[in-house]
Amino acid sequence: MEGFGHSGIRTLIVIPYLNEAKTIEGLLVKFTGAMQGRLFRIVVADGGSTDGTPDIVTRFSMRDPRIVLLANPKRIQSAGINLAIEMFGAGYDCLIRIDAHGDYPDDYCQRLIEDAVKTGADSVVVGMETVGHGTFQKATAMAQNSKLGNGGSKHRDGAKGHWIDHGHHALMRISAFTAVGGYDETFSHNEDAELDYRLRKAGFRIWMTDKTRMTYYPRSNVRPLFKQYMAY
Repeated sequence: MEGFGHSGIRTLIVIPYLNEAKTIEGLLVKFTGAMQGRLFRIVVADGGSTDGTPDIVTRFSMRDPRIVLLANPKRIQSAGINLAIEMFGAGYDCLIRIDAHGDYPDDYCQRLIEDAVKTGADSVVVGMETVGHGTFQKATAMAQNSKLGNGGSKHRDGAKGHWIDHGHHALMRISAFTAVGGYDETFSHNEDAELDYRLRKAGFRIWMTDKTRMTYYPRSNVRPLFKQYMAY
């Protein structure tokens, strides 16, 4: 990635969420610890949570000024990330998008940055494995991990690192993100695929890394899962 050095990349980590009190503390501990020695800020974009998640983030921000709680009045993830870039993107080189409904290896950000530097990619996307804990969640995870459930998507079944048209969003050069206008906020879901289409159309390159991946936890009961897939 032109002008990037491994330790000098200024990274804006954005976590858009709604009611993620069970996972947000672990994510903040993980990423503040893993990013020591790097120039970074974590923006946690809250879509109107009612479960106490903002209180957890506020406590962290009082101890570490690199963590910022940002109100996202439009609620959806695409709007939260756009707002974070608008408010804090200046002075940072890349965006790393974190899904609060998932988990990540301790070296997740480092591997993304390394592949961005090595390949010169404008966007680095990752593979995703769905994991469940309860009976319903496990069944959902099994379905989503199967070729029948995911259509054989490369960001689902894993592959060697390669150039790709779309994948699960992880790292993106902020200059590329802003050049195409960021996420289209009319998309409450699939905003990543729509943005990848515009990135590729504008000549930007997307790299699917094989150096790291994320774990996603599906909805734990029928109603929210049904609403999620109806939106897709």
